[in-house]
Amino acid sequence: MSKVNIILVCSAGMSTSLLVERMKLEADKRALDASIEAMAESELKNHLDQLDVVLIGPQVRYLEKQVKKLVEPKGINAAVIDTMAYGRIQGDVVLDQALALI
Repeated sequence: MSKVNIILVCSAGMSTSLLVERMKLEADKRALDASIEAMAESELKNHLDQLDVVLIGPQVRYLEKQVKKLVEPKGINAAVIDTMAYGRIQGDVVLDQALALI
């Protein structure tokens, strides 16, 4: 698999930053070449050419339709992050969710 580009859409909160760090650690453990970033939904449109999947923070799940409308025409999947995995900051589980969507 070539480099995987994952974006987490959030309200730029601290918990999402922690989750991104845990996902990066898990990707390193698996020797997976991955770019994982968190950003506000308003920034997403500037990154469509270099991403494979979008995960949406549970706290902004109301953005799901809007995000999907933006990314799906480009063949990019989007989904809301599993609430339990998000709350427990389980980078491995969220990374698995992202990879399953690609």
